[in-house]
Amino acid sequence: MMQPTQDPIKKIVIVGGGTAGWIAAATLGNIFKQSALTIELVESDEIGIIGVGEATIPPFLASIRSLGIDEVEFIQATQASFKWGIKFEDWRQLGESYFHPFGSLGRPIDGHDFYQCWLKSQAEGDQTPLMAHSPEAMLAEQGRFFLPFNAMQTPLAKAQYALHLDSALVGKYLRKFAENLGVIRIEGKVERVETTASGDIDRVILASGQALQGDFFIDCSGFKGLLIEQTLQSGYEDWSEYLPCNRAMTVQTDNVVAPPPYTVATARDAGWTWRIPLQHRTGNGYVFCDKFCSDQQAIDTLLSSVQGPLLTEPRVIPFVTGIRKKVWNRNCLALGLAQGFLEPLESTAIHLVSKTLALFVRMFPDNKRDQIQIDEFNRRVLADYQEIRDFLVLHYCTTQRSDSPFWRYCATMPIPASLRQKIDFFTVGGGLIPGVEELFQPTSWYAVCTGMGLLPRRYNPTLDALNYHKLQLSLQSGQQVLIQVVQQQPTHAAFLQQYCPAPKPN
Repeated sequence: MMQPTQDPIKKIVIVGGGTAGWIAAATLGNIFKQSALTIELVESDEIGIIGVGEATIPPFLASIRSLGIDEVEFIQATQASFKWGIKFEDWRQLGESYFHPFGSLGRPIDGHDFYQCWLKSQAEGDQTPLMAHSPEAMLAEQGRFFLPFNAMQTPLAKAQYALHLDSALVGKYLRKFAENLGVIRIEGKVERVETTASGDIDRVILASGQALQGDFFIDCSGFKGLLIEQTLQSGYEDWSEYLPCNRAMTVQTDNVVAPPPYTVATARDAGWTWRIPLQHRTGNGYVFCDKFCSDQQAIDTLLSSVQGPLLTEPRVIPFVTGIRKKVWNRNCLALGLAQGFLEPLESTAIHLVSKTLALFVRMFPDNKRDQIQIDEFNRRVLADYQEIRDFLVLHYCTTQRSDSPFWRYCATMPIPASLRQKIDFFTVGGGLIPGVEELFQPTSWYAVCTGMGLLPRRYNPTLDALNYHKLQLSLQSGQQVLIQVVQQQPTHAAFLQQYCPAPKPN
């Protein structure tokens, strides 16, 4: 007979604030708000946050809504703007660009996959770009946004969006939210960590001398991994051979033009720059490899690419791409930068925090903890990282640029066997190899492969059984209806001003 929990966790200590720490506090605080479980978060005002991940993907909004947070209030509090996807400039060749949208492309025609229908039309001589069939790509191109409930019964009905936001303000908003749920914030700097005789973490000792004992600990201490690495020595799996960029230069600028509803990622001589437009300012950065570029060269490249007056001084953030070998080790879970790092090319940082937490909640332990459960948890988080790693490498290894040493390296560098298998399978007939709970769905693969010039050798021959004239009319009709409904929507700037304007920061 099933028994009630015999030895429940009574206290969780979160070490570190920032976006990861406060997402954890808000998520767990919301679950346990009516229980006896205590949650304490310790952070120091002396320690700044990295605050790079300012672009998100649609699952983040689902996480916010699941907490019962009002979307408009959150957007205004975090200076957020909307995002339909990412525009990639100069990745395949200088002067070329492509768009990676959220959502889906077209819809099946007579039971045939839409992408295969598009491939058939290309073989017949139709030159209509794939993204002409993407609601998000067309809305982004026109600089427009819409109220989802006003687009019901139109091709925009299933369009998906995300946010550009100020990560420091996200931390502040979620701190207030979590504290209202009963999470206790303690100001202080952790000076040492004490373990039990068995090797579990027992308590953290602050510089003030205060001791915080806990049953379970969540490490949100950033790259240093105070608990997961410095104390538990969990190890780190380094993926620099696949993703050679190892530094980021960041700076903020004042907006001088209306914010477009998409992120821009532009390939540069030794990496790529991002532009993330919020309502009143823009986040800019340069992710680069120091084997091909000095910090001063990176600063010069970044400052020559930004628009508007600087609001901050450029700062450099060194990193090593990879993941902890044990994300959950004993009675400690690592989140955020303490867990691992993948460059923000596809805006996955905050998503990995939320998804890891959702998985942890599904496997929430008691004080006895079962190693079988921990091992399976770590396997799944590793799979999430590997999936994103492979998708990021896809952007680099398919380049046709040879104008700089960095891009010549990327075109010939080793790639993971898992990615090689996916590329080889795709090039036969446009097929994809699906995984379990994968983030990047077919549209993402089609968008990047097409944008980088990677096309299959043939379409599925069953398409030859269709009347091509009818297929062509169906594709043209869908595209024309999409253009008409997109042009009826308000501009992104007008939508922000009417429905969720954020006050200009002081």
